[in-house]
Amino acid sequence: MHEGPIGPTSWTASDAPQRRTGRPVWREPHPVRVGPVAAGAALSGLWVLLWLLAYAKGSDSGALTGAGFAWVTLAASTIGAVAAAALARYGDRGAAVGVSAVAGTAAGVTGLSCELYLLLTGDWILWLHRPRAATSFSRSFGQPPLRRWFH
Repeated sequence: MHEGPIGPTSWTASDAPQRRTGRPVWREPHPVRVGPVAAGAALSGLWVLLWLLAYAKGSDSGALTGAGFAWVTLAASTIGAVAAAALARYGDRGAAVGVSAVAGTAAGVTGLSCELYLLLTGDWILWLHRPRAATSFSRSFGQPPLRRWFH
């Protein structure tokens, strides 16, 4: 206890503070609960799904590409991350956790898919993408991408 000018022995009568034993317990004033986290995750998943469905429905020519789906997913998850930051600052932090978890997962899966496509084909899907018109698996991939990069 602090031994300053008003020490623990200078209190008189029954209004003296009780002596505490052990460590103090600090409580969060606004704790994060499971319900808002689940609601934020569900709504964020619906948000990304609606963006993807709108992209798939809006293409009348039938030319759906993996690059288009990747860009739409990245745009939806970026907007979700901005919404999570706003929720964390001004709204419910539990919902911000759920939104950011789904937005980060969507962006991560998209990034891994783009990297896998790059590894298998040697073509970066997000820009400078030339779709291949081959009919079989072996003709569509040609020679291994590492051989193309280092020769």
